[in-house]
Amino acid sequence: MSTATSTENKELTPVSTESLAALLVTRERPPRPSALSTSLTFGWRAILKIKHVPEQLFDVTAFPIMNLLMFTYLFGGALAGSPGDYIQFVLPGILVMSVVMITMYTGVSVNIDIEKGVFDRIRSLPIWRPSAMIGYLLGDALRYTIASVVMLSVGLLLGYRPDGGFVGVVAGIALLLLFSFAFSWIWTMFGLMLRTEKSVMSVSMMVIFPLTFLSNVFVDPKTMPGWLQAFVNNSPITHLASAVRGLMAGDWPGAEIAWTLGWAGLFVLVFGPVTMRLYNRK
Repeated sequence: MSTATSTENKELTPVSTESLAALLVTRERPPRPSALSTSLTFGWRAILKIKHVPEQLFDVTAFPIMNLLMFTYLFGGALAGSPGDYIQFVLPGILVMSVVMITMYTGVSVNIDIEKGVFDRIRSLPIWRPSAMIGYLLGDALRYTIASVVMLSVGLLLGYRPDGGFVGVVAGIALLLLFSFAFSWIWTMFGLMLRTEKSVMSVSMMVIFPLTFLSNVFVDPKTMPGWLQAFVNNSPITHLASAVRGLMAGDWPGAEIAWTLGWAGLFVLVFGPVTMRLYNRK
């Protein structure tokens, strides 16, 4: 009886704080990851999602090719006299339209992770808060690059010849990627605000479709009514398409580049803080 009592007392002996800390912390705590490393880690996570679900590359391969073939051969003869002449004008525009349209999938990915509870685990980590959002955008930059390479490759086969050469093409794509990175902050905001991924896609298409078609992507705005020209000439997509078209043609459209960079900066300054505020409160 006494033996059992002494054993029970030994089991209930309290453990001191110092001894518990010595058991749990056997080495120095690793340093807190930097903002750059965490952003790149989340970017790599977005790329791995493409690896495991390659079907999501359909919208950056088949869809842009379909648009290029359809508009070049259906409307090229009527608008420019021949498909060969029209592709010189329309390819940079369709490239802009295709990349801008797929930016909405950033918001869709954010919304899916919220519904699955992934964000609950991310927010518990001791990391820089915006890194998760920036990681989505960095991962999608790879999708934008793939779409650009696919479009240009098909365009070269169809007869497109950029007078700006390799440097002009790279400069045009770089400007497009920069603008798309900034433009994607709008859809991350919607991904946090709306309840389902379908609602994110619906709202995104309601914004993107008028914005891309009411531009100089397909035709010169000079043929439009005056009231419509006022909108089209000041559209961010028009400035972007003109800048990319000029760079690939070997020109330096300084005004259009400045407008594009200004719009990109405005999107980041306005929608970046709003997105982070929603993320912190979600």
